[in-house]
Formats: sequence, C-alpha cells, structure tokens
Amino acid sequence: MAYDATKMKDFEIAEAAEQNMPTPDEWREKLDLQKDEVITYGRICKLDFMKIIERLKDRPNGKYINVTAITPTPLGEGKTTTTMGLVEGLGKRGKNAGAAIRQPSGGPTMNVKGTAAGGGNALAIPMTEFSLGLTGDINDIMNSHNLAMVALNARMQHERNYDDAELAKRNLRRLDIDPTRVEMGWIIDFCAQGLRNIIMGIGGKMDGYMMQSRFGIAVSSEIMAILAVASDLKDLRERIGRIIVAYDKKGNPVTTTDLEVAGAMTAFMRNAINPTLMSTVEYQPVLVHAGPFANIAIGQSSIIADRIALKMFDYNVTESGFAADIGFEKFWNVKCRFSGLVPNVSVITATIRALKMHGGGPKVVAGRPLPEEYTKENVGLVEKGCENLVHHINTVRKAGINPVVCINAFHTDTKDEILTVRRAAESAGARCALSEHWLKGGDGALELADAVIDACNDKVSFQFLYPLDMPLRQRVEVIAREVYGADGVVWTPEAEAKAKAFEENPAYKDFATMMVKTHLSLSHDPALKGVPKGWTLPVRDVLIFAGAKFLCPMTGAISLMPGTSSDPAFRRIDVDTTTGKVLGLF
Repeated sequence: MAYDATKMKDFEIAEAAEQNMPTPDEWREKLDLQKDEVITYGRICKLDFMKIIERLKDRPNGKYINVTAITPTPLGEGKTTTTMGLVEGLGKRGKNAGAAIRQPSGGPTMNVKGTAAGGGNALAIPMTEFSLGLTGDINDIMNSHNLAMVALNARMQHERNYDDAELAKRNLRRLDIDPTRVEMGWIIDFCAQGLRNIIMGIGGKMDGYMMQSRFGIAVSSEIMAILAVASDLKDLRERIGRIIVAYDKKGNPVTTTDLEVAGAMTAFMRNAINPTLMSTVEYQPVLVHAGPFANIAIGQSSIIADRIALKMFDYNVTESGFAADIGFEKFWNVKCRFSGLVPNVSVITATIRALKMHGGGPKVVAGRPLPEEYTKENVGLVEKGCENLVHHINTVRKAGINPVVCINAFHTDTKDEILTVRRAAESAGARCALSEHWLKGGDGALELADAVIDACNDKVSFQFLYPLDMPLRQRVEVIAREVYGADGVVWTPEAEAKAKAFEENPAYKDFATMMVKTHLSLSHDPALKGVPKGWTLPVRDVLIFAGAKFLCPMTGAISLMPGTSSDPAFRRIDVDTTTGKVLGLF
C-alpha cells in the first residue's frame, strides 16, 4: 500500500514504513544468509562481505543496472528516488531485485540538498539512521584520514625540534618534509567554507608545526575513494599504504607508509569494509556503501557492494552521482574498468522541470519557490531542453549500452510535455518510460520496470572511451570533446607541467582519470545550461590519489569544501523530546 505522499512528509512516510521493516534476523532468512554473515547494528545490519562473496563465488551474476541523469537543477532530479522506485517496480513484477547506493554526507543533509534517501513512496529506510551517520563508515573515514594528518604534523614538529641523533634515539628517521608541498588536508563531514584555508600550529614549539592547511568535506577524502574501489580488506590496506601525504624537499613522495600510520588508519576502516543493509519502503533490500561526491570524486557506491548484490539479486540497481557527463562517465571508464563488471543498461533520470531550465527557463535556486514557468505547461521550453537529454543519451550509447530514459513524474507535468520527451528520447535511440514512483511506489514504476527488464535482454557491446595506455592530457581531451561537448582543453602552465610529469613517470601509467567538474553544466561553468557550444575546458591543477590510483584534473573553480547556504536544512531539524524521534529530515 502506497502512502499519501501529497500529504505526508518523507520522514513521516519513513516512520510509518519502519514499523514493519524487516529485522536483521528476518533479512537473514529472507535473503538466505548465514548467521555469521549478518552483523547487527540496532535495527539495521552490516553484511560480512568476505564471507558472502566466498560462499556465493560460483553463483552467476544478476543483471547490472546503472541509474544516472540529465544535467540537474540545484534541486536534483531524483536519481535515488528513481533507484528506489525501480527496485520497487521490479519487486512488483516478481523479480528478485535490490539496490546499491551511496551513504549521504552530513554536508548536504544539513544544508540545502537533503538526505539523498529518495522521497515519497520511493524512499530508503530507516531514514534517520541513513541521514545521521548510519553504521559509522564516514566517521571511520574521518578518523583514518585525519590520523594521517596528525602523523604528518607531529613528524614535522619533531624533525624541527630534534637533531638527527635525537630522532634516532626516538626510532625516527628524518623525512625532511617540504611544508609547501603537503598534499593532504583535514576533513569534516559538513559544508564549512570557513575551513577551506587555515593556518595551523599557531603557538609555541610544542603546539605542532605551523603551516598553511585546509579542510575538505569528508566524502572528498582519498580514503572514501579507496573504499569505493577496493576489492577486499587486503587491497584496502595496500592502497592506504600508498597514499601520498606530502613531498620531501627533494621532490620525493612521503606516504602513509613512510609515516608508519597506514596500519592504524586501516584499523579504523576494518568495519567500514562491510556494506550496510537497509530497505525500501516496500521492503526490498538496499545496500549502502561508500559515499564519494561525483563532481569532486568517483561518485559511486562501492565495487564491494555491487559484487555482493550481483550474487544476491537477479537485478542489482546501482546509482552514479549527478549527470551522465560526470557520474556515468566515471562509472563507465573507472568503476567498471576497476571491477571488471559490465552493465546491462543505464537509466537516465529526467524531469520536465530540468528540461525547461535547459530550454531557457528562469534560474532555479534551492530554497526559493519555483518560477511559474516550471509549474505551467510550456512545451517549447521542454522541446529546446531535450537537447541536453539527447546529449546524455548519446554519451551512454558510446559505451555500447542502450539507455532507458525515466521521466520522473511531477504532478505539474502535462501530457504534451511528456509526449515531447518521449519523442526526443525515442528519436535518439532510447527507450522511454514515465514513472510515478514518488506518488505510487512500485505500482507507479511498472512501465519503468518493464522497459528495464526488456533492455536487459539487449546485447551489450560495452567498450571504454579510451585505453589505459593513452596519455593523461589526451584522455582529458577525449573526455572533454566526446562527453562534455567542448571544442578542446586549455591547461594552465602549472597543470600542464604536472600532467607531463605524471605522463613521463611509468608508476602512473595505469592510474584512472578522475575529472573534477561542476555538475550543474556540461561545461566547467555552472551558468551554461542546455548543450553549450563554442567553449574550451580549462584545467588548472591535477591532484594525485596514489592509493586509489586516480589522477584528478581540476576544472573551473570547483572547491573540495562546499559552503553552507543562508537557509540550511538544519534550521528545520529537531528532536521530539518525548519520543526521541528526529523531525524535519527531507
């Protein structure tokens, strides 16, 4: 039975659905898991990845379904809602289906975007746990990451205060770290613009090493990226040991292994390696693991979660962050390359609202009422905006996949506007389905489920956009032209020098290219909507994540630490002091 999403808030729907949510023991029976494969955390649980994957290693994989989107408005276009709705629709069709999604960051949850649990009758529960830390993975990542910075700053202090003989007595060797070449900063799981640039170590010689530093949001941490791509605990440990924290004064990398902190960092991550099991409001299984942003990181739930899900479910639906130019591109050329898994279909989530914006509609601002152009019929805006949709369809098709366009329905959408989207999608070679999962749950997603089931029967001619032996600058050029629609790439002298050095070093030949770009435009400029023409992509820096094996070209003015708005969500979140229930999450 669907809840009345027009009258109930998301946290109210979640609260009602959670009354009958399966317990960990019920999940164990329902999913045919062994007792020692379920690790209980209150009313939710983690799954022991290594035990499950070993027991099911000979079971054939299920169908692999990716959910992406068109270029979104600042409000988001409902990829997680679509993911939950599709799983519910597949369940209504009698399919053994589940999802693998990312853990939300406290930054957006307490800011303007909300919890990322989906919405209406296409919602992940329990919503409060999901929104407020879950089973502690992000806390583990913060502790692991910040411990590396503690080790670095302490080492720099001791090397300043003691001569070589005294260091030797303390069983330390001089690393001679260059304070101007510290690669890492600190992390916190909030949008805190005041921490983007800091001076630390102010005080006396016993107060640490004084230097310029910075904070990023937790989900931008290399530890989070490593969790998303690691194959098992051994791989996780090895990758953490390769993280470059800084460089010495001769230009040599100083790693977490050099600082003798990699083992302790991994100790914080020993439980985070296992995915958390949650539920849709219609009680299909949802695995939650990793949570990196897509505009500044890989933007995917973990390879580990997908590996389990493909063994446990006949249909595994996983989500990529933001639009196909970012999230799907990284799913396609990074995640699938690392995992060796091949998707059967990609679902492109679209809304009439976003298409109107790309067609020339007024600016959409989070926290402010939508202009009337978005709530009244305007077929002309939709038709023009479909250029953005077609661009993303063509991107997915370049991977050798036949996409399904999901029109995520709003009550203000009209028949003619919906028909316009269908015609554009089908003319571009994609299936198209209208889905009312927000309003009706699985019953509203049957057309989408049927289209996905049908598409899963298509032959997939999966291919990567570029080979691994292609030099970094050439890869960026290919991505910019083929995925973003740029005329070319322009590099700052500093960025080009870094890129050339990486290309000439054989240690980095097989590193993935992890583009850092705004999600609000196909270009680097968030103000450019639709399908911008006549522009070049500026690259201003290249970051290295040596543990994750990423080289990250930085474009535009994007920051690793978002800012909190003037009207953040935390103003409306509270606790019922009688029951202890959290109120106001969305």
